[in-house]
Amino acid sequence: MQNVTEPPGNATSHNSLSVIIKVCVVIPFFCIFLYCIVVMLHIFASHRQLLDSTRYILFSYLLINDTLQILSSVLLFLFIMGKVYFAIVFCAPLLFLSTATFQNTPLILATLSLERYVSIFYPLQRPAAWRSDRTWIIILFLCLISCTVNVVDFSIEGSKPGVDVLSTPVLCKNSAVNSSPTQTWFRVSVNGIFFALVAVIIFFTYIRILLETRKLRQDRESVSKALHTVLLHGLQLFLCMLAFTHPITVSLLVLHANWAPEDIAFFNFFCFIIIPRFLSPLIYGFRDESIRGYMKRVHCCSHRARISASDKPQIKLSGT
Repeated sequence: MQNVTEPPGNATSHNSLSVIIKVCVVIPFFCIFLYCIVVMLHIFASHRQLLDSTRYILFSYLLINDTLQILSSVLLFLFIMGKVYFAIVFCAPLLFLSTATFQNTPLILATLSLERYVSIFYPLQRPAAWRSDRTWIIILFLCLISCTVNVVDFSIEGSKPGVDVLSTPVLCKNSAVNSSPTQTWFRVSVNGIFFALVAVIIFFTYIRILLETRKLRQDRESVSKALHTVLLHGLQLFLCMLAFTHPITVSLLVLHANWAPEDIAFFNFFCFIIIPRFLSPLIYGFRDESIRGYMKRVHCCSHRARISASDKPQIKLSGT
């Protein structure tokens, strides 16, 4: 009888090739994302006048938050691809950072929309919390909310029987720490509340600013820009919410494609975690006229520096 099973050597080489391809797909995207974020943060650090605006302070916080989220997610991805096992005490902080930054993004988007609302309706008498020198209070409050939710999530269930958090090696993923039905229900409920609340806030600010544009005859341009900005935050929120389509895409791929479970997990990770986080801050950053202008200057200066370096005369030293 003909043996139709794949030889172990071929299966191992196929798995190794699949891992290499996945890593080669993710790492370039991560490097491009990181380069763009570093350039934007350099612009904020070298042009202090931008940090006099509450909006730019919150946007720089969004950049840092998304960078931490992408960095932790890519590290977890590499650990899982390499089948690296280590103790829960080292795995939990990485999972905590990834989850906390994921939940923090919609809160920052809601705050950015409210900032646009305040700047339109209270241009001269801003509440104290919305002044640029008090923005750190808002940022601290957002961090406190996301961290508190995750502490509660991690504390709902005790450790598994027979698992020592200090010594038992595990594959670092959510199921290793948050595996009980209670934790799953809590996490889904909190994420649903977060994103629903943020959607309501963005919708409210959009409608209010839209009505204001019809009333005002003066300064309609700035109000119209604020309206487009809030609409863009809605797009960013939609990109973040793509992560919740995981169960739907898994069901569709299982029904219509003969994919391995690890390939389905990679497809969801790349399309609904990496790509939305990659696009969201870049769309907002490149749309902003000030940031776009500074980025053009940075690239022009670097281009001129390369040209001047290549045009320097080469000094040849004659041997004795």
